[in-house]
Amino acid sequence: MAGGLVIFGTMAVASPSPVVGQSHAPGIATEGAWNDPRVLELVDRARALRQSQTVDPDFRTYTAQARGYVYFFVDRPDSASQVLVKADQVALDLQWRAPGATRQTIVGLRDEKVLPTNIRYHLDHLTVIQDDFGDRIRLGDGDEVAAVVHPAGPASESLYDFLLSDSLTISYAGGTEEVRVYEVRVRPKRMDQPGFVGSIYLDLDRAAIVRMSFSFTPSSYVDPYLDYIRISLDNALWMGSRWLPYRQEIEIRREMPLFDFLAGSIIRGKFDIRGYDFNVDLPDGVFSGRSVRSLPVAEREAFLFERGLFDDIEETGGLEPSPTLEAVRTQVRKVVEDRVMSGLAPVRVHGARISDFARYDRAEGIFMGAGVAFRPIAELSVRTTAGYAFGRERASGGVTLSADRRSEAWTPVVDAYWDALGDIGGRPGSTLLENTISSAAGSRDDLDPYFRRGAAIRFLRSGERDLDVTLRFEEHRGAVDVVSDGPDTGFRPVRSIDEGRSLSLVVRHELPLPWAGRAALTATAGRLGERSFASIEGDAAWAFADARERWAGEVSLAAGLTNPGAPAQNAYLLGGRHTLMGHGYRLFAGNAYWLARLETTVPVHRPWLGVRAFASAGSTYLRGMGLPPDWLARDTRGLRGTVGLGLSVGWDAMRFDVGRAVWGTGWEAMFSVAPRFRAWL
Repeated sequence: MAGGLVIFGTMAVASPSPVVGQSHAPGIATEGAWNDPRVLELVDRARALRQSQTVDPDFRTYTAQARGYVYFFVDRPDSASQVLVKADQVALDLQWRAPGATRQTIVGLRDEKVLPTNIRYHLDHLTVIQDDFGDRIRLGDGDEVAAVVHPAGPASESLYDFLLSDSLTISYAGGTEEVRVYEVRVRPKRMDQPGFVGSIYLDLDRAAIVRMSFSFTPSSYVDPYLDYIRISLDNALWMGSRWLPYRQEIEIRREMPLFDFLAGSIIRGKFDIRGYDFNVDLPDGVFSGRSVRSLPVAEREAFLFERGLFDDIEETGGLEPSPTLEAVRTQVRKVVEDRVMSGLAPVRVHGARISDFARYDRAEGIFMGAGVAFRPIAELSVRTTAGYAFGRERASGGVTLSADRRSEAWTPVVDAYWDALGDIGGRPGSTLLENTISSAAGSRDDLDPYFRRGAAIRFLRSGERDLDVTLRFEEHRGAVDVVSDGPDTGFRPVRSIDEGRSLSLVVRHELPLPWAGRAALTATAGRLGERSFASIEGDAAWAFADARERWAGEVSLAAGLTNPGAPAQNAYLLGGRHTLMGHGYRLFAGNAYWLARLETTVPVHRPWLGVRAFASAGSTYLRGMGLPPDWLARDTRGLRGTVGLGLSVGWDAMRFDVGRAVWGTGWEAMFSVAPRFRAWL
């Protein structure tokens, strides 16, 4: 399965030249009707060309090299963030002999696990497609897609509908030569059967395949965990008449078949094919045995790659889908319109995080809940939640309607919720799961809870500069301690809030910074009851590492400012976990704050154990903002800080830190989960 990206074609004799341009071909009729005689004749020519066994004496053999990357990572469909688990880099030697004998040899292979995994790729995840898949498309050794008929394969006209969608002119050879290409959309006659969905591009002269951009019908997927597979194969023009592999890209996404846990795994591969040499003498023995073989491990690991293992991620700025894969998604959507193209079950049990199913805190007591997720149409996902807080003796719930998130396009999300649990302070002290463990043990509850009823509509725009605009109408209600029998409890008192109905507008903008940094700015304006409020907050972070991987670290800076008349729940709180360790937990409050942090990790026994060192400093400023008397909070009265040491355990997934207050007194020990995992807890 080694997918493809590929630019449109190129040039002839020795190596492909870059495409100068492509445009709609003048004077050529484009979109007609499905199964128009013109398009059926074009597809019939493509089929005849593929089935021809005629050997061209001027094109007997070729050799080439392929270089590629394969990534395995975890994503959340409700956010643009991904967590890289494993990266592989592959080098292949390719041989081909007419009429269709192929051989691929894995000559170089290296990988690095960023997180623990036992994933083993199918062989076709690590190789390229030399024959446009042959007559039957098979992926994952048949475990993913078993035998989908190629749209230009035998008898394809009885299985597929074809539409002449567009015509393009491709320029190459310095703009002196042009090739006309037709885009033909393909859909199965029966969408409930295994089939190809997408587009093939055929050159006008020979009806040879120039590009394939496609996915599959849901019934094509053998593995019930498969959400979708998207593939792009691009060819380049050689010898004046041969379209041969040039660039390929594939994306395979999986989720749990019965549970919608807002977490999916993705395998994404991209390969470039280059260095063609034609009519080379290849002994018969080259093509005996299996079509893919591999050099011994020592030789593969000793291969000298031209690029680094993570160079591609650094150049593209992360693990976002490439424009090519986004184009595949768009093309498939044009073909199938509102049909659901996921291989997952249509209705699944839903939970955005583990604590949505069960949790414990002093404002709810024991909480139990669950939800249901389903897709009524292709672009729309509906997720519902419901639960019951036994200590509070009240039910809560919510529903979210969201369109598929796309880069460079506004994506609407509508939320409605009843008694959703909120937390005062701006910076979470614990995840709900971590808080459940500490609260159930009777030691501490790190939430400052209140409850929200209302609705919100969000518009999200993804890309290098993410933008999120939210209009929210809700009612805020205070919480009480429902688990303590009296004042003699280990829990902090529940802080009161300013209750009432609120209307607010929130704009969040994420953007890159110099030196590989990233920042987020959030502006909020609104009104609660008779009180108006406005705030602006910012976060920035820069990761750094030693070139020899002897240490790595991060510098971060956060700050916020809100007007003095803002509701109490809009105040900023610092102190203790994740802010200023060693100081009283959320002791410092203000309508303005800043917090700077530096941390570094030195591996001791990679990847299992590392030693951490950190330092932080910050302040809060309480100017004219009246806080409820039961808060027992004040501003920092100057600079506060923390220094500490800790351990990083298991791919830096878990951390144990001990911090000492600076410009204050106190020690604090803290166990926590790495930030990239907290959204799932």
